[in-house]
Amino acid sequence: MRVFVTGATGVLGRHLVPGLVAAGHEVTATTRSPGNVAGLRATGAAAVVVDGLDRDAVVAAVLAARPEVIVHQMTALAAMRSLRRVDRVFAATNELRTRGTDNLLEAAARAGTRRVVAQGHNFVYEQSGGPVKTEDDPVEQHPVPSAARTIAAIRYVDRVVPERATEGIVLRYGTFYGPGASEPMLDGVRKRQVPIVGAGTGVWSFIEAADAASATLAAVERGAPGAYNIVDDDPAPVSEWLPYLAEVAGAKPPLRLPAWLARPLAGDFVLAQMTTARGASNAKARKELGWEPRYPSWREGFRAWARG
Repeated sequence: MRVFVTGATGVLGRHLVPGLVAAGHEVTATTRSPGNVAGLRATGAAAVVVDGLDRDAVVAAVLAARPEVIVHQMTALAAMRSLRRVDRVFAATNELRTRGTDNLLEAAARAGTRRVVAQGHNFVYEQSGGPVKTEDDPVEQHPVPSAARTIAAIRYVDRVVPERATEGIVLRYGTFYGPGASEPMLDGVRKRQVPIVGAGTGVWSFIEAADAASATLAAVERGAPGAYNIVDDDPAPVSEWLPYLAEVAGAKPPLRLPAWLARPLAGDFVLAQMTTARGASNAKARKELGWEPRYPSWREGFRAWARG
């Protein structure tokens, strides 16, 4: 098929574009930087320089490529050292998830593109009820103040892609890790800058970056429209995964920080992720996409990542 990939040089795109080419698809890959063009062409993809917020340029690029599938992976994430002010950190990405999504959906409609596969996140779920969420569970209606715009942007993608695309799929990824994906977190763990907050009861779902790409490739080729959790098999509380990551990274055990102190020091988003976050089930993706992660648990994946 003809596949148009935006955000092709990001954490996931670096794995996805070569995978699509290897599977026999004709790939057009976008980047905002002319310096990335040669690398994209080396994978066997056609490369286009385009700003996802430039409506006319996006529409022109999609019309020229005539894709059967568009993969929306546009973000603008630099290395993050602090999530105290989430909406400030994610401001540019939030624009890509709103205006950028609108541009791609308009282009898809004009080009007759049947399928749009977009990047979501399992942060979308309500942080109440059971510890592990399925795609049928409610999404967050009252996010913490510092992340309100960011969660709203994730929810926007979650809603409009299935509504407006002929075949709209949203992949609710877990927290990425792996080479090039979460080095600041690994560095922080090694420096004992990532503490267990309170009892560490927040449940996280992880996904290794190459596993996320293989799930995305599966969604390009098959699966009914709708949302899919793209996570490993092993949702786990912070109190379990964080000490393990420190151990395999050769670091001392993480420090502990009382919940009452975390809010002024780290912000309300970090406090929520450390104490009330919910994980996600990948049962639907396994069944309907025919996908399974290479690393079924963060235990194997963290070990390979931290010691790699």
